[in-house]
Amino acid sequence: MKIPFLSRIFQTRASPKNSFWGSAYSFFFGTSSSGKAVNERTALQTTAVYACVRILAETIASLPTHTYRYAPNGKEKATDHPIYYLLHSEPNPEMTSFVFRETLMGHLLLWGNAYAQIIRDGRGKAVALYPLLPNKMTVNRTDQGILYYQYEKDGQSYFLRNYEVLHIPGLGFDGLIGYSPIAMAKNAIGMAIATEEYGAKFFANGANPGGVLEHPGVVKDPARIRESWNAVYQGSGNAHRVAVLEEGMKFQSIGIPPEQAQFLETRKFQLNEIARIFRIPPHMIGDLEKSSFSNIEQQSLEFVMYTLDPWVVRWEQALQRALFSESEKRQYFVKFNVDGLLRGDYQSRMNGYAVGRQNGWLSSNDIRELENLNRIPAELGGDLYLINGNMTKLADAGAFAKNNTKGMEGSK
Repeated sequence: MKIPFLSRIFQTRASPKNSFWGSAYSFFFGTSSSGKAVNERTALQTTAVYACVRILAETIASLPTHTYRYAPNGKEKATDHPIYYLLHSEPNPEMTSFVFRETLMGHLLLWGNAYAQIIRDGRGKAVALYPLLPNKMTVNRTDQGILYYQYEKDGQSYFLRNYEVLHIPGLGFDGLIGYSPIAMAKNAIGMAIATEEYGAKFFANGANPGGVLEHPGVVKDPARIRESWNAVYQGSGNAHRVAVLEEGMKFQSIGIPPEQAQFLETRKFQLNEIARIFRIPPHMIGDLEKSSFSNIEQQSLEFVMYTLDPWVVRWEQALQRALFSESEKRQYFVKFNVDGLLRGDYQSRMNGYAVGRQNGWLSSNDIRELENLNRIPAELGGDLYLINGNMTKLADAGAFAKNNTKGMEGSK
């Protein structure tokens, strides 16, 4: 039953906007200010972009992923739940869990959205997950406000309901559709492409700047002279050949040498600019200029805390929302384990374990699980939580000595 008063207040939400080829969205894929076309494929041909995407995609894909259920003592692995096997081992018969997550994370970094079709059985349980290309997906909303997905393949449109699609959106303006980092930073990436192309052309011309051939008279066929010159002296293989000029011709350089145009500095700056887009520490993509033995470990920890953690939470919450039923959401959850990336060197780990063991909040089996070792049987004390007997309350510090003195006086 509709209530007219409420229906006038709570209007149906408009469809999400994920089509950006208009004047209002001139920042999207297209020609950059450097004149270079930037899209997800041309951007990936830039080494810095490829390195950043590869680092994040492979790191997310390599994290151990487990499905847990809430238990009286905290949580326990739900190895009997179908979702555990899909996410941990094999989401579909064609892919491993690593390849599946790597593919979706690559989509998320390049297009700003990641989609996967959820195949369910007759009882509504997810039995398989298949990636879908983001550039072929459109998100719409019915008159009743229900989301649905339209996928284009081989000239045909396929309509998928919201519970048939796993959608992981990146940063966006409406909370439903993510915007591509490549599109948002196309000018910076376009300049990186332009400087790389400039360097390639510089060496293609024999590592010599451009110039003009001066002739004292009138040249009847300048095109023929230019072509013959390029045929002999153009290219890095001809960089050191001796030029022979006839009829009083002279070669006059008019180009600007790369060192004067700060070519190398520009390329280095664009590398850091792209690393900034993806929030990747420069040392992880090969720039060790400001890295040292004293700070590189801290930078790696910051990568986990400030770069990886937001992506992990985005993944975990999207999987929780899409794969579990409403009743299961109160019992089960998905967790990516990043502890392995936060571990320090061996000595630091052992010192930390010793503190936890002596203060009673780590057992032998807790430590062995963190080190990926087999558990000690419970009957051998593997699950015991022990505490150092030297610790006592300040008020009881002299109790033993006081009682011992009274005993000695009584014996007299």
